Amino acid sequence: MEVYSLPYSAINMWSSENAGKFDLDAELELWTRAGHIKIKVGKKADIRRLDMLIAHSVLGSQ
Repeated sequence: MEVYSLPYSAINMWSSENAGKFDLDAELELWTRAGHIKIKVGKKADIRRLDMLIAHSVLGSQ
């Protein structure tokens, strides 16, 4: 297992995708100053909650 540390301020754009019938894992993609990072997330993980956490941290509370 690899662990990376990336400040929220380095995230330029992100994308998330739910697990589905054909896709067994959810996916999270980050475009950062360090490059493009694609993360496969377990089916049981709450990808929408991760999405909201990133949005809140990157965009701030509105």
